[in-house]
Amino acid sequence: MDDGDAQVVERDTLSDHQMTDFHTAGVHWRPRSTVLQLRAKLYLLCIDAIAIFVGFMVAAIPRYALDLDTGWLVFALVVIPLYALIASNLDAYDTANLQDPFRAIRRGLQALVLAAGCVLLAVFYLKSGTTFSRLTIGFGSALATTFLGVGRYFTVRHLDQIVGGNPFSSILLCDRGAAIPPGNFSMVMAAESYFDPDEHDPHSYDRLATLIASADRVVVTCAPERRMAWAQALRGANVQSEIVVPELLELAPLGLGLNRDVPTIIVATGPLNLMDRCIKRTFDLGIAAVALVCLTPVMILTALAVRFNSPGPVLFKQVRIGRGNQMFRMYKFRSMYVRELDGAGHRSTSRDDDRVTAVGRFIRRTSIDELPQLLNVFKGDMSIVGPRPHALGSRAADKLFWEVDQRYWGRHATKPGLTGLAQIRGYRGATLVEDDLKNRLLADLEYLENWSIWRDIKIIFLTVRVILHRNAF
Repeated sequence: MDDGDAQVVERDTLSDHQMTDFHTAGVHWRPRSTVLQLRAKLYLLCIDAIAIFVGFMVAAIPRYALDLDTGWLVFALVVIPLYALIASNLDAYDTANLQDPFRAIRRGLQALVLAAGCVLLAVFYLKSGTTFSRLTIGFGSALATTFLGVGRYFTVRHLDQIVGGNPFSSILLCDRGAAIPPGNFSMVMAAESYFDPDEHDPHSYDRLATLIASADRVVVTCAPERRMAWAQALRGANVQSEIVVPELLELAPLGLGLNRDVPTIIVATGPLNLMDRCIKRTFDLGIAAVALVCLTPVMILTALAVRFNSPGPVLFKQVRIGRGNQMFRMYKFRSMYVRELDGAGHRSTSRDDDRVTAVGRFIRRTSIDELPQLLNVFKGDMSIVGPRPHALGSRAADKLFWEVDQRYWGRHATKPGLTGLAQIRGYRGATLVEDDLKNRLLADLEYLENWSIWRDIKIIFLTVRVILHRNAF
């Protein structure tokens, strides 16, 4: 089967005891559930807004039935957008919470309490208490809470009927003929047809990433001895990934996946929720835009210098491993002679490397060769801050990076960056021994575990200190 080609079959076309072999090429999954999911979140947002508005309106009717006082209306119209913002930040519209009505209610009520509390605090400090009736606000808050809980419960319970189908896509990967467990899956796929977790091949990981990129949840059923390999393979998949473990049914563990008929262990989730991804993406675009405007003269002069210093293209494009283990083409200013270019990255650049041109030596030492990656940021392949992307053939002590440490694939759970925690700690340059990679890997995993936008800002400022680094050559 060609790379990237696989056939998938909808769950409805399979019986409980059938499995389709996906050796036929040419069919790619583009799930309708993406549209349904967006529709579901919009419906729920509308239900929440209506519940809050009606709650305060009903509370105001006895007091203001014959009065034109609209203090309740102002209060409700301020609470609603603030609630939507807080609810998004609390993942009240996250796919995991929209599949459990009680979790959806809990997150919604938390957001409403915080929103109403913030507005009441503002009213207190602005000394506007006379504008709003305390009885109406108190009674309205209680009614809004009740209506919100009831609305969320029935909306989530009947979400598939409301939006016209199941908005949440789940893929079951059956490894080497493993039995199909009970459960409602969007599709069932024969894993061995396109991916083997024991074969650490970037092309294979890229193929898997492409097939599961649009899923909300991936479930793997496999033999017990293969579970660890699958867990390591899925840690960088940037999607909730679970492994079926039927033996856990007798233990009744507290932490279960969503396939409750047969318990699963959650082995991976994306490191950032929707709100965090929006914040990080907005931050990336803003920084990249400002940087491009300010650095355009430098980039033009560098392009001319590269062009006149040695024949060949100005830019060097190399395949690197990105978010979710998907490959992408990363841009750099060409710093080597064309005949010496190493597209796979088998040989790390060394000090006084004879492959590097005179201009290349300067732009590598000053990190100017990395500036075209701002275009990768605009394309969405990279972020300003994140783990640095590696070439497919990169080695440490004559071992491919993923052969050095089995946790390597987990660093790809977020977009790679122009700079990162490893870089500001001085871990850059050639990887001559295994520790050169392990130090970077530990820093990357620490970054993923403790991400915040403030830490990104701090890393950007600290990057200035290491632009001129002894290992930059």
